[in-house]
Amino acid sequence: MKVIICGAGQVGWQIARHLASERNDVTVVDSNPDLVRRATDSLDVQGISGFASYPDILERAGARDADMIIAATHSDEVNMVTCQVAHSIFSVPRKIARLRARSYLDAIYSDLYRRDHLPIDVVISPEREVAEAALQRLAAPAAFDTETFLDGDVQLLGLMLDPDCPIVNTPLRQLSDLFSTLRAVVVGVRRDGTLFAPESKDQLFVGDSCYIVVHSDDVLRCMEIFGKTQHKLERVTIVGGGNIGLAVAHALESRKDRVRVKIIEKDRKVAEKAAEALERTIVLNGDGMDSALLAEANIDRADAALLVTDDDKTNMLAAVRAKESGAKMAITLINDPTLVSMMGSLGIDASVNPRATTVSSILRHVRHGKVRSVYSIGDAEAEVMEAEVLSTSPIAGKPIRDVDFPEGVLVGAIRKGEDVIRPKGATVVEEGDIIVLFSMAKDVPELEQLLQVSIDFF
Repeated sequence: MKVIICGAGQVGWQIARHLASERNDVTVVDSNPDLVRRATDSLDVQGISGFASYPDILERAGARDADMIIAATHSDEVNMVTCQVAHSIFSVPRKIARLRARSYLDAIYSDLYRRDHLPIDVVISPEREVAEAALQRLAAPAAFDTETFLDGDVQLLGLMLDPDCPIVNTPLRQLSDLFSTLRAVVVGVRRDGTLFAPESKDQLFVGDSCYIVVHSDDVLRCMEIFGKTQHKLERVTIVGGGNIGLAVAHALESRKDRVRVKIIEKDRKVAEKAAEALERTIVLNGDGMDSALLAEANIDRADAALLVTDDDKTNMLAAVRAKESGAKMAITLINDPTLVSMMGSLGIDASVNPRATTVSSILRHVRHGKVRSVYSIGDAEAEVMEAEVLSTSPIAGKPIRDVDFPEGVLVGAIRKGEDVIRPKGATVVEEGDIIVLFSMAKDVPELEQLLQVSIDFF
């Protein structure tokens, strides 16, 4: 597949990294020659320096025979014009644009993106995606990472194993025997900074970060088995009243179970705007690292503090201050993945990575056909995918133990008709089944080859 990626920032670079590693023909376009050089030096991609919305630049990038264009520059308007030029002049079949401004995303204006108006096939909103990810973290406070699959029937949970976890030093095979009715599979383990797909003989140790695919009905039981307790969310304090904080507060206000929300915002104009937009949320103007202001916000009674300013270090320091002041847990927005390793020592419970969230959202649409969703884990180290099995698939009609999956691939869940089951070696994969797969990044190309003619990966 030939793909043009406009914008070589963090999101564009990660998308290019994903697609290039899977042997796609990728060209990166950016007005900053240094960013283009970084992409071409570190990735197997071509680079063009120039403005993505200019027809001559898109022509040089190969738009005449491109299968897809992903417009992910920092400007909404450039992204929109790029898609228009790609459609009107070069007839690019699929166009994806990243848009930030809320007005462009308002449902009442969605007719704007019809093919006879502004031809954008998929609109990605980083703020909206990140707000949804933050809400998922709040819904499972004991998990450092969460995502849903199979229309909400299955969840991916990231759980850190504490010293009081009852199942440490237990082989995974034995866990399956002990909890035979638990619909959950440990698909990934991060130990000493390295992520891997575990085998049945592997044990779990204190300090491990585990990725578990679990049926939604079994989440609470799974949490208990892994030594975690779920607390009811009644009070949330949000530091940062921008688009993300505002979207989260809106969502919490609309919940049936009453959640008391307070926002702390340093910029007075932004604080006033948030106060006008929200009905029941209390908005305080001030610094989220100010102990006196946190006390005024009753942070010691907060079930969760959500730190979503536009500065990673501010978020992390404010999270530390919130925890010191009595907040039960802290969830922070972190753009720089190299800072995530510091979370444990600082006492931060969970993080949301806007880059990974946006990358996952774009990949979900890049992977067309029978691949229904994709979630990127960590710094693009692994993916969890949901895909439908076709009758022509070589895996159809075979037990899982007989399928020659790559070493870093595990099946986490299977939907057969209306039932979602925990896969076992003897489970036969059949036409029409929906499967949830965990794959290490290095195994995605091999998995693509295995599934190309079967699950219509691309």
